[in-house]
Amino acid sequence: MMTYALPSNPLLVFDIETVADTAAARRIYPQLAQLNQADTLSALTAIRLQEAGHDFMRLPLQRIVCISAFYVQGESTTLFSLSAENLPEQEILRKFFRAFSDVESLPQLISWNGSGFDIPVLIYRAMQYDLSAPWLFEEGERIKNMRFDNYVNRFHSRHLDLMDRFSQYGASRREAMDVVASLYGLPGKTDVDGSMVGDLVINEDWQTLTNYCESDVMNTWLIYLRWLRLTGKLTSDGFHYWQQQTHQYLAQLTEPDGQVRHREFLADWSSFQNQM
Repeated sequence: MMTYALPSNPLLVFDIETVADTAAARRIYPQLAQLNQADTLSALTAIRLQEAGHDFMRLPLQRIVCISAFYVQGESTTLFSLSAENLPEQEILRKFFRAFSDVESLPQLISWNGSGFDIPVLIYRAMQYDLSAPWLFEEGERIKNMRFDNYVNRFHSRHLDLMDRFSQYGASRREAMDVVASLYGLPGKTDVDGSMVGDLVINEDWQTLTNYCESDVMNTWLIYLRWLRLTGKLTSDGFHYWQQQTHQYLAQLTEPDGQVRHREFLADWSSFQNQM
């Protein structure tokens, strides 16, 4: 029996990590066609700097190397990652889309900047592989009650992009998750940031990559709990209950060698909470 029921069941909090897709870049920029991997990446970075004044790649050129998610159904919670360690990008996408395969149990989707980055990248990449996720993009043509409650419409809540919502849909400045998480005594970014993902993939440091992606997911989840309390969808007791449940879950989540997977996250969380 649910002790402190969440407003939606199930919930899926997610985040993606990407690297530059040099193979696609060679198709878009013919001058790169004969270059090797390293030279292609260097030339692509130079092109992007000239185009935009920064080296953040166009969204269609973001190859997904990890999707992490925190799935909550009733009082059951599961943190998992789909990564390029053992899955090609096509299979990462296919497995993630399974969450939207049953119209009777579609999850509430939670993200930080998912509307501005994660979902557009999912769209660009999935269309390369002849994949289909109809309920993720349903707008009421087949299911009438999704006309006013779907993942696509920016002002609906089936996909809640916390960054977009906190900024009042762009009326104020959109803040980085690290800033907001730190404000609330959460770990935020630790020793890894998005600029390091490419090197982690090159070095095949999959554990660090997935831990980093999962930590972003957990920060997003813990910020979401505060949002539920603010909007009256959780009581104070319910808010503290789910924080405690999350802490206990992470403390029991171990690697094959017995080490707690997110011990640094937990240590930083406890340290920051003691300072609040």
